[in-house]
Amino acid sequence: MEQKGLVWIREDLRLESNTALINASINHEKVSAIYLYNKEYFDNKREAQKWWISKSLESLGSELEKFNINLEIIFSDELKFFSDIKDKNIFVYWNKVYEPLQLDLDEKIIKVLNNKNIGYKNFKGNILNEFQTITKKDGTPFKVFSPFWRHAEQVYLDSIKPKEKKIRKLKKRIKIFNTDVAPKNILPKKNWYLKFENYWKVSEKESHDQLRKFLEDRVFKYGRDRDFPSLNGSSKISPYLRNGLINVNTVWSQCSKLKNKNISVRKYLNELGWREFSHSLINYFPEMLKGNLRKEFDKFPWEKNQKNLKAWKNGLTGYPIVDAGMRQMYETGWMHNRIRMVVGSFLVKHLRIDWKEGEKYFRNCLLDFNEANNVAQWQWVAGCGADAAPYFRIFNPILQGEKFDKNGEYVKKWVPELKNYPTKYIHKPWELDIKYQETLKIIIGKDYPAPIVVHEQARKKALDAFKSLKKN
Repeated sequence: MEQKGLVWIREDLRLESNTALINASINHEKVSAIYLYNKEYFDNKREAQKWWISKSLESLGSELEKFNINLEIIFSDELKFFSDIKDKNIFVYWNKVYEPLQLDLDEKIIKVLNNKNIGYKNFKGNILNEFQTITKKDGTPFKVFSPFWRHAEQVYLDSIKPKEKKIRKLKKRIKIFNTDVAPKNILPKKNWYLKFENYWKVSEKESHDQLRKFLEDRVFKYGRDRDFPSLNGSSKISPYLRNGLINVNTVWSQCSKLKNKNISVRKYLNELGWREFSHSLINYFPEMLKGNLRKEFDKFPWEKNQKNLKAWKNGLTGYPIVDAGMRQMYETGWMHNRIRMVVGSFLVKHLRIDWKEGEKYFRNCLLDFNEANNVAQWQWVAGCGADAAPYFRIFNPILQGEKFDKNGEYVKKWVPELKNYPTKYIHKPWELDIKYQETLKIIIGKDYPAPIVVHEQARKKALDAFKSLKKN
């Protein structure tokens, strides 16, 4: 009996550069693709991403049909699914996901498949280098970004790239399982995600279009424009890259073809390096997924203040640049990277609320949530991670606003209460004379909150708290 190819789709919701899918189509006349939706992995943890995945699966399913391949969406625990397979006349393909629990899951599934005498093959996932290939000369992992990236980039450049293959159109579509559901069944229960439709088009084609438009012009100004949230200075392909609608090798390849590789292009490639570094960190130091990499921070005197945490989440801290960022994220599922640093610093250093609260909220709200990036970036901001920001680096939200949103365009877009405030006061609206506030009909403390903490006082408390770690 002819063997069927079964492709386990994970974070690779695309046709191009999807090694598992391409190999299955080349090696078999009958192929089916499955997406296993594990509710435990998503529910109450990654609500925004449910929308993106639902739309991605809808698009991917349509594209696969053109090649006579079915996409079957199945609600199941992954290990249980493979343990319950009764049809042994299949060969399973998948691409790796570089998270400790996912790699551990791979090993368990491989054991199940071996016991069932079912063939399988897994491939390198959406990464430039597999993390275990990048170590220092003594075999230990890097903890500092610059030497890591110098070495990792060189390893990638020296590696032999396999010849790019393409998916093959099959003669007949098959369906192996009869328990699949429609992509819409993945959507969040609350309809807050509906606004995302106004900001994003979700498809593999759109990911390539976005990259092409960025590389045509904006990349050459990326080094400067990326810090100004009112400008369209970034690529905005992070949700596509995170969910595998585009392969990171494709991004690198397209960048390498640019004739004018100025410093801005170099800085953009460095962002891919940070993504690699984050994946290396969580796999070599998996303990950082649940706690501080630098253990002295286990004694840090975090404050538990639900009122302030709620104000931060809702964009009601009284600091306009912080509030604009939090509202942008809730509205669009994405936040400008400079502002991510500002709102992160405000939570952990002004409010002294545990970074894990911020990591959890970002995980739930970001379309581009990536476990490695999210944890590593939060620990960088908090000062407890690898190559982290020094404890005394405390962003002044007023100065950050005045420097990177000089005319208040970003704030006025996301904090419309202040749209008529004079530019001089847009980042410190509480300083505007009360009679002018009354004229504008936006009273600070009534129509827009007064600052929930005073910057100078909060900064001093944060420095004292960080210094206390040295005494322990």
